[in-house]
Amino acid sequence: MKRIGIIAGGGQFPVLFSQAARAKGFSVYAIGYLKEADPGFEDCVDKIEWVHLGQVKRVVNFFKKNQIHHAVMLGTIKKTRMFSDIRPDMKAISILAGMRHTHDDGILRAFAGVLEKEGVQIQASTFLLPDLLARPGCWTKRKPSRSETADISLGWDIAKEIGRLDVGQCIVTGGGSVLAVEAIEGTDAAIKRGGALGQGSAVVVKVCKPNQDIRFDMPAVGTRTVETMHEAGARALVVEAGKVVVFDRQEMVALADRYDISIVAEERS
Repeated sequence: MKRIGIIAGGGQFPVLFSQAARAKGFSVYAIGYLKEADPGFEDCVDKIEWVHLGQVKRVVNFFKKNQIHHAVMLGTIKKTRMFSDIRPDMKAISILAGMRHTHDDGILRAFAGVLEKEGVQIQASTFLLPDLLARPGCWTKRKPSRSETADISLGWDIAKEIGRLDVGQCIVTGGGSVLAVEAIEGTDAAIKRGGALGQGSAVVVKVCKPNQDIRFDMPAVGTRTVETMHEAGARALVVEAGKVVVFDRQEMVALADRYDISIVAEERS
């Protein structure tokens, strides 16, 4: 039987991937990050090792012991934990020592590089679930208004620029101004800050970084995104078609229609 490794953070992505992998005949061997991955996730895999952030050597040894040569990295990691709850081993310290900064892509690429040197190839997180990628078009009953469309264009350009700098993937705009820029606090916090400033007119733009490594850290949205937008008073969401992962799409769209929120997936050069 084919084997696949998973390095799992929080959210439903690890569970969905594990179920898809098993349905396609894979045995699933997982690394689960403590305080991130759902404890119930272990019921979806054949074998699991729970580790703390920073325990790179244990990840390598687990995959070697179980003869894993291909793996995926998926699920969320609270970036603020990098400053308060990490237990780096000597392997992790050597990775960090050779880096100029600790932005997302830099750390993930370096980690993937270590695994690949040990014989574990990292694959795209969506290779078994291509239907999760956003399809182009307006998904909701309400289309963006003229002013929202202008704010979307502004937000798209700025989002691509902060993505190029590896700062974040989300921008909140309104009234022709940038209201919030996502950084280490994450998308939901940025939406809440921007929505409060927008006072009912905020627009949320979430895109893939221009130099995004599609093997990991793909931008994602779902019902929680819509709930956060509603609470913050944001009126429209635009995502990049084919480059943003969408969870529970039907439920997400139904919720957006109930809240009169517009959702659009666009393709732009």
